Amino acid sequence: MWPAAIAERANAVIAEFTRRGLKVATAESCTGGLIAGALTEIAGSSSVCDRGYVTYSNEAKVEMLGVAAATLLAHGAVSRETATEMAKGALEHSCADLAVAVTGIAGPGGGSVEKPVGLVHLAAATRTGRLLQREMRYGDIGRTAVRLATVATALDLLREVAQEP
Repeated sequence: MWPAAIAERANAVIAEFTRRGLKVATAESCTGGLIAGALTEIAGSSSVCDRGYVTYSNEAKVEMLGVAAATLLAHGAVSRETATEMAKGALEHSCADLAVAVTGIAGPGGGSVEKPVGLVHLAAATRTGRLLQREMRYGDIGRTAVRLATVATALDLLREVAQEP
C-alpha cells in the first residue's frame, strides 16, 4: 500500500520505539491522517501509537490541540508557530512521549507568493522539552507527492527528535 521508502521508515519507527518503550501522537493537517496510517499499517504498532489528530480546520487546531487563535491570526495555519503549537498540543492532550505535527499547502490550489504550493511546516516535540522544526518546500509536485513526501519527512523527524542529546 505504501511506497517502499515510507514503509521502511514506518517500520524503523515502530521497531525503535517498541524497543525503547516510547509512545507517539500525531497532529496532522495537510496529510489528513497519513502519518498515523503509515505507522498503524505496521503489525505491533499498538505498542507505539497512542493517538492521532486530524485537524484540518483552524477550529479543530484550536479545539483539539489548543493552538492559540492569536497564533493562527498572526502567522496563519501554515506556519512554524502553528506546527510547533500543534506538536506541543498533541503531547499535552495525549499519553505520548513524543509527537509530530504537520501543516502545509498540498495543492493544487491554495498557494500564494509567500506560501506557495508545496510549503509544509513540521514540528516534533518530546515530553523532555526537545523540539525540532522543519520548513520544507517540496514545490508544486502534485498533491499526492507533497503529502507522501511530508509523511516521509515526518517519520524521519520522529526518529531524530527521539535521539536525546
